[in-house]
Amino acid sequence: MFQVRIHGRGGQGVVTAAELLAQAAFDEGRHAQAFPSFGSERTGAPVVAFCRIADSAIRVREPVMIPDALIVQDETLLRAIDVFAGLAPAGFVLINSTNTFSELGLDQYSGACDRFVTVPATALAMQHLGRPVPNAVLLGAFAALTKVVSIKSVTDAIGAKFKGKLADGNSEAATAAYAIVMAQISQKVPVGEVSPHA
Repeated sequence: MFQVRIHGRGGQGVVTAAELLAQAAFDEGRHAQAFPSFGSERTGAPVVAFCRIADSAIRVREPVMIPDALIVQDETLLRAIDVFAGLAPAGFVLINSTNTFSELGLDQYSGACDRFVTVPATALAMQHLGRPVPNAVLLGAFAALTKVVSIKSVTDAIGAKFKGKLADGNSEAATAAYAIVMAQISQKVPVGEVSPHA
């Protein structure tokens, strides 16, 4: 089973991100589960959502305590809560940021360019959608980083959830994020050194 924990703030589409990821896995014939954990439900408050993906039925229902992957939709959370708590030893980390891990003060993770990446998801969302909502964008990056789901399944899930320009813009932004991460991994360079227009 592959377990994902998504950290963000209210209004960033954290819950939708978990649902889209679960749908992408389901479309590939796998079992999936997505659910949120709310503290305060106001805009801007920290929000956590979880997603599990497996090849057999998922019976566990509690929050993900030992994630195989972390998606951080807002880099300000790095200073507010311990987003890395419980991360599996060979886990993946994806942060929405224009900075590298070193620039974020996370030097201990900066050498693992194939598992720890940052992506300018908000900038890509603005470019393709005109709105600062990074959730679907980060799922494109997640597909490239982990290979747990394909980019096609991600864009198909986006197309099933949204319509018209919203679907097109989210799919284009997710595909752009996918390309950025693939370039980063292949070049083994820290994120932030690959152009968002690559």
